[in-house]
Amino acid sequence: MEVMAAQKPHATAMMVLCCMCGVPIAPNPTNTCATCLASTSDITRGISTEATLHQCRGCQRWHKEAGKWIACELESRELMSICLGHVSGLRSSKGGEKVRLVDASWIWTEPHSMRLKVRLTVQREVHTGTILQQSFTVVFIVRNQQCIECQAEFRQGSWKSLVQVRQRVSHKRTFLYLEQLILKHGAHRGCLSIETFRDGMDFYFPDKSKAARFISFLENVCPVKIKTSKKLIGTDDKSNISNFKYTSLVEICPLCKDDLCFLPTKTARNLGNISQLVLVKNISNLIHFIDPFTGQTASMTNDAYWRDPIRPLITAARSRMTRYVVLGKEPVFLRKNVSKRSTSRKMKTRLAVLTMAREDDLGMNDSQVEEQSHFGYLLKSGDVCVGYDLKETQFVDDEAESVRGQGKLPDVVVIRKLYGGAATGEANANMRRIWRLQRLDVDVAEANPHARGAKNAAANDEMDEEDFMQEVEADKDMRMNMNLYKNEFTKKLASEEMEEGGLGDQDEDDEDDQRVKLDELLDGLALDDGPDKEDAVDEGPAEMEYYAEGEKASKEGLNYFSREEARTIRDKDKAKAVTGGLSKEFDGF
Repeated sequence: MEVMAAQKPHATAMMVLCCMCGVPIAPNPTNTCATCLASTSDITRGISTEATLHQCRGCQRWHKEAGKWIACELESRELMSICLGHVSGLRSSKGGEKVRLVDASWIWTEPHSMRLKVRLTVQREVHTGTILQQSFTVVFIVRNQQCIECQAEFRQGSWKSLVQVRQRVSHKRTFLYLEQLILKHGAHRGCLSIETFRDGMDFYFPDKSKAARFISFLENVCPVKIKTSKKLIGTDDKSNISNFKYTSLVEICPLCKDDLCFLPTKTARNLGNISQLVLVKNISNLIHFIDPFTGQTASMTNDAYWRDPIRPLITAARSRMTRYVVLGKEPVFLRKNVSKRSTSRKMKTRLAVLTMAREDDLGMNDSQVEEQSHFGYLLKSGDVCVGYDLKETQFVDDEAESVRGQGKLPDVVVIRKLYGGAATGEANANMRRIWRLQRLDVDVAEANPHARGAKNAAANDEMDEEDFMQEVEADKDMRMNMNLYKNEFTKKLASEEMEEGGLGDQDEDDEDDQRVKLDELLDGLALDDGPDKEDAVDEGPAEMEYYAEGEKASKEGLNYFSREEARTIRDKDKAKAVTGGLSKEFDGF
């Protein structure tokens, strides 16, 4: 009996012929091969090839959406994102199949043509397993349109809210520090204009909400007292709508860094039984005091100060300071006092008894003074410091005068150490610094018409700025709230001194943790007075960075078609079939 093996039928795929070229293909809804489908299809249908962009002629910002204006450079990734947002049809789907953007490139255009060209490459899956890719060019027409801020600048009485910041002192060091805080945190955004006075600054805002945000920033960085008023400009009785202008007066407390204060007995007891003679260490939303002889610290709140204001015994002005030369020091270790707030272990090791002599007395007499200081760990023999000479100072506080008459006050209070050219007394000490500060664009509201008065005002401003620079380079905690930039003028000099070993003194003084170091400085911003004459650019902004053709796009990681390549590019290529699935979507979309 024969056994016949059962044969299983093999499954064969059904094939059909392409309706156009007759090539056998797998069945699909169109019965067309991928090559013929690509030659007859246009996957860019529904995507606009022309759009309009608006740029503000005043501030050179680009309009994005809903009244938002963004500053971006040509050929940048930010501008590419704005352009893609104005192309209709990229985000929408057709027939349930969404177009995928896989590449976007810049195309060269004439600089004054008011046109931008972008080369886009898109993919779409027309049916299962068939993916088509097509490239085309989108032309963007650039139109000029003023932004809201620039419109307000050209209108009379355009501001709605005014913030007047005042401090009743004889110097401007507080406002120089406040200016750096504003720049670091961007608190001046939305401000129409800024005017500066000798005793304060005025900030103009287009609405009340932006002014309220700025006032909130001031409350977080310094002790202030606020008064608000409003003025009726116009009213509409039919619709019951009124137009007001708001004015806010922000008064900063008159205490400044390095001011010498004599606290009342009750206040000193409430602040942890600190000594009555204290220095203002720094100013934030709290007032921080430090005992210059023990290093004990205390803080006073904003409400506590305005409830019982404290008048400084000696204001930190250059005319009230005396320069001293350190001749020697001896470390001091404090005994524990249970009735006082404990002094930190780190501060105990920083105290030292300094032997000093007035700089003006060197070579004249042999008078010396020995005093204890919380800055003792920073100083060594030969260093120059500044301090208050209490023996020759007239006090305005009767209680402090009586305490001095009893011999309970020291002769000298050391404030800070001087560095670099400030210590040696060089005339160009500011130019020798390796760091610079950015400044706000302000308008000087008060101009003295008299030549002598204008000269004196300029000299006082330069003196205040130099004193502020000395404070910055001697206080590391203060620099943490600011942005310091490398000085382009001294970069070459610093590199030459580094090669020759001229900066080795910084490494030898390991205990000096207040010195400005190179790793604290930021790059990327040229803040010098201007370019060299041979490299100067006509009427160009000082902070604008210029790029060659296609250099910015290459830096941003975008493709760029040069002038010669742009002539051979077609407006729209034919679609072609791709294999391997959909490509990765363009990350700038």
